[in-house]
Amino acid sequence: MRVLVTGHQGYLGSVMVPVLRAHGHSVTGLDSGLFADCILGAPPDDPPTLRLDIREVTASHLAGFDAVIHLAALSNDPLGYLEPRITYEINHAASVRLARCAKVAGVRRFLYASTCSVYGAAGSEPVDENAPLRPLTPYAESKVRVEDDVAAIADSGFSPVFLRNATAFGFSPRLRADIVLNNLVGFAVLTGEVRVLSDGTPWRPLVHAQDIAEAFARCLVVPAEAIHCHAFNIGSEANNRTVAEIARAVVDTVPDSKLLITGEHGSDPRSYRVDFSAARTELDFEANWSIADGAAELYEQYTLAGLTAEDFGERFTRLARLEMLRRTGSLDESMRRVTSAA
Repeated sequence: MRVLVTGHQGYLGSVMVPVLRAHGHSVTGLDSGLFADCILGAPPDDPPTLRLDIREVTASHLAGFDAVIHLAALSNDPLGYLEPRITYEINHAASVRLARCAKVAGVRRFLYASTCSVYGAAGSEPVDENAPLRPLTPYAESKVRVEDDVAAIADSGFSPVFLRNATAFGFSPRLRADIVLNNLVGFAVLTGEVRVLSDGTPWRPLVHAQDIAEAFARCLVVPAEAIHCHAFNIGSEANNRTVAEIARAVVDTVPDSKLLITGEHGSDPRSYRVDFSAARTELDFEANWSIADGAAELYEQYTLAGLTAEDFGERFTRLARLEMLRRTGSLDESMRRVTSAA
């Protein structure tokens, strides 16, 4: 299958491309390159690349592809709060426009990277795909809007699927340090402390980047009519854990590290446990990576690559990276790359 992956030079895309290739797919990437050089360790083997802002894509760019996997977005809640208008412009409007262009171009499958954070403050009982959606942030709200608007244009020739990924973790050659397990392991390696700024009580579902990639690969081969316009939670019930439990797994992994729950940010209202059974029964997909496995992988890779505090806090943190690109004139106020910048 000929597959276009948007955001292939991001955290998830850099893991997903080799997985798709291993499954025999021909992959092309589409990326504006904002995080292309945010590499830790050996550089990834990127596929042929369309160097484009997602807002500039036309149907002609998508002609000839069998499927589009849409990962590109302004990712994470702090960034969404800082720039809510641009978050909606990129994450919502441009995503729906991309889907419309894909439909015009004759692309039959459209796989969208949504998020379990659409469930918001769901309490302690596991929620499935039919649960009420209660997004609490601009980032999560944009994902809900895309699901609704793309579902509205689905038909027999254009089949979208919405993969609501749990919070990602694990090593990627284009690292993200601003997601919970990656962040806690990094601080433990660099400082000896596993520092939790909330009270540690909120529930989080976690899933390894490799498992996310395998779920997308699975959706490319399941008969389209069987999953047409469906949403699937992607993760594992075993990885539904409180933030404090996640932190203790890091203490168990990083030698001589100490747990510090400061509570300075109070109780986070985003708390949810998730039921992942639909992906098992309808996709025949099972997430394999445990939190302990991921913590061990991250500890090993951070240590081997010589992770530094400067890179961890700036290069591999999305908000800090984008602020730096703006400060140096590489990005304009609309988050578009300034091509004349050095």
